[in-house]
Amino acid sequence: MVTIKEAVTKKDLVKFMEFPLELYKGNPYYVPDVLASQVADMQKEKNPAFAFCQAKAFLAYRDGKIVGRISGILNERANASFDRKYMNFTQVDFIDDDEVVDALFDAVEGWARELGCAAMHGPLGFSDMDREGMLVEGFDQKSLFYTYYNHPYYLTQLTRRGYGKQVDWMEMRLTIPTEPIESLTRVSDYVKKRKKLHVVNLGDKPIKELIHDMFLLYNRAYVLFGMIPLTEAQIAKYVSEFRPMVARRTTSFVYTEEGEMVAFGICCPALDGAMQKMKGKTMPFGWVRLLKALKGKNDTVDLLLIAVRPDLQGQGVNAIILDDMQHKLIKAGVRYAETGPMLEINDNILAQWERFQGVQHKRRRCFVKTL
Repeated sequence: MVTIKEAVTKKDLVKFMEFPLELYKGNPYYVPDVLASQVADMQKEKNPAFAFCQAKAFLAYRDGKIVGRISGILNERANASFDRKYMNFTQVDFIDDDEVVDALFDAVEGWARELGCAAMHGPLGFSDMDREGMLVEGFDQKSLFYTYYNHPYYLTQLTRRGYGKQVDWMEMRLTIPTEPIESLTRVSDYVKKRKKLHVVNLGDKPIKELIHDMFLLYNRAYVLFGMIPLTEAQIAKYVSEFRPMVARRTTSFVYTEEGEMVAFGICCPALDGAMQKMKGKTMPFGWVRLLKALKGKNDTVDLLLIAVRPDLQGQGVNAIILDDMQHKLIKAGVRYAETGPMLEINDNILAQWERFQGVQHKRRRCFVKTL
């Protein structure tokens, strides 16, 4: 018999976040998230998204043992923006057992109906900065430090529960050339001169100011599939979280002569190995492993975010970012780049990688079900 318990206390939330460590124990492709950060995101006093969100986390037990988890998020700002009432489901993990899956989804769908929701979709978090999308291709590929991994049977169980595709994200592994692509450099030089733009590096402006400008531009540039602007409180949270990952050798910021950021690209050394060794725990030596991964040599980087001001998209400005980054990464000895999830409907993002050798090796999905 399966029983459902809502995770309310910090102790319960820790159990909720630790469950995947047991479920994927020994799996070489699973990469855990930082447990302390996950727990904090579900605490109202620590996550500014609770100013406009409601959230509940549910644990499934059988014979006193945790066998599954799921959480639901009602984002009032997103629903108002898109004139709908959807519940997000996220952080869903379970053993391959129909009774367990039914108990979990019955709990979160029941809560959604109580709140008058018309549909459920996910995995989606509090914002686009959270992990999202269920893996449907690439189960033999290691996850990034900011993406979910899941067993292949998840797709079968979601389908059985009546969930279908809403949208997919694709991921690519790019090979960085050993010499800069000259045509990219020529385009970059031309656009910089014509648009009167220039690259700003760390040290040219305070790092906190650069990251803050980045998220202000992020709010303007990311408008596809359910995106809503981050609040100032959320920006402050993400500025703090991104700060350790921003380094001169792996970032590029483009400004106008008047001092406005119009494009950026940010990546960091691949952290999957360090995160696997940490097992989600920062103490006592987790932070040391992370810092070594961030500061040491690595032949692979994870591409975190790239954006161009909407009115400048399609005018070659992204070439400035890509050219600056290719020179920096080649100099740093980087050979590969993982793109992370890219919406299949985002033609501008997908097209910009055509100059590079790459392979699409993972796909993840947002599922939806009418209630």
